[in-house]
Amino acid sequence: MRSESGMSPIWKIHGTDAHAMTLRLLDACQACRLVPDGGSVALKPNLVLASAPEDGAVTHPGVASGCIEYFRTHGIHDISVIESSWIGDKTMRALRASGIGQACEEHGVPFFDLKRDETVTVSTAIGNMAVCRRAIEADLLVDLPVLKGHCQTRMTCALKNLKGCIPDREKRRFHALGLAEPIAALGAALRPGLVVVDSICGDLCFEEGGTPVRTNTMLAGFDAVQMDAYARSLMGLAPGEVPYIELAERYGAGRARWDEGDLVMLNEPFEATEYGRQGGTVARLTSHVHEREACSACFASLVRALYVTRRGRDQEMFIGQGWRKEAPDGLGIGNCCRGATSCVPGCPPTAEAIARRLR
Repeated sequence: MRSESGMSPIWKIHGTDAHAMTLRLLDACQACRLVPDGGSVALKPNLVLASAPEDGAVTHPGVASGCIEYFRTHGIHDISVIESSWIGDKTMRALRASGIGQACEEHGVPFFDLKRDETVTVSTAIGNMAVCRRAIEADLLVDLPVLKGHCQTRMTCALKNLKGCIPDREKRRFHALGLAEPIAALGAALRPGLVVVDSICGDLCFEEGGTPVRTNTMLAGFDAVQMDAYARSLMGLAPGEVPYIELAERYGAGRARWDEGDLVMLNEPFEATEYGRQGGTVARLTSHVHEREACSACFASLVRALYVTRRGRDQEMFIGQGWRKEAPDGLGIGNCCRGATSCVPGCPPTAEAIARRLR
């Protein structure tokens, strides 16, 4: 399946019900066609540490339950959830804290802690690498990352989430190698067939959460590299700031390009207006922002742009549907604020587009 540009499509949906959104995404991209007759599906969420989804670090349990229900409805029953937490935490503790453990129990789906899995030696672009057998042998590996910031790689999404498919000893080696090259090489070795991104509530800054920004958005696609390239624009980051994406393309993991013609919108941002403005970092970043009925995705794009650029605090900004019929004196964010003195258009605009204007 190809988009107008010849690339894989990226399906996008807004809302607050992770389970229902996941079902709709998988139905739209006809995910069941990716599984051969009698084939197995391995769901790989992000359970980096013991945390609740609202903290912005781990995959929402509704994403896992939505995937399980979808594949079961289409006659696919060999389904498992696989993951290993980061070094220093226990995977089973993270499983329970996230709510995904309960989802597995309710649906009768087994969970496998990859810290205890056998490994297979795989030849990659940077040499041999130990990869967990269950990730390699699944007929369809479904990558379920959270789109969020990261203190070392600036961003983590589809490609970096695959790091949970290697043993702890290999994770330590990844850090010794500088992360970018091994992340890219692992992406080419595993090449998940389906990526479902949880951007309902991802952290602004850190892999472990703590400064969450509610976007009420989810994405689905077939190319992890393309997905990360798009995710990077949503985070407001320039290509050079997340170099493992282009490296992954060079190593054969996918294509690091996207354009607006690749996006398939399943609904409109205003169908999820709740943005749950937080205190602390987010409140400081938006102290000069005048919000009226802002959609969560639009507001999150602005927050991310303000964070990555550290600019814009010397000008008044306006965002939200409540400004549609007015002409405020300042910078408007999104199509609803076209009447402002100047405007970054889009519905919603990406954080990258806003960041370019602020810079």
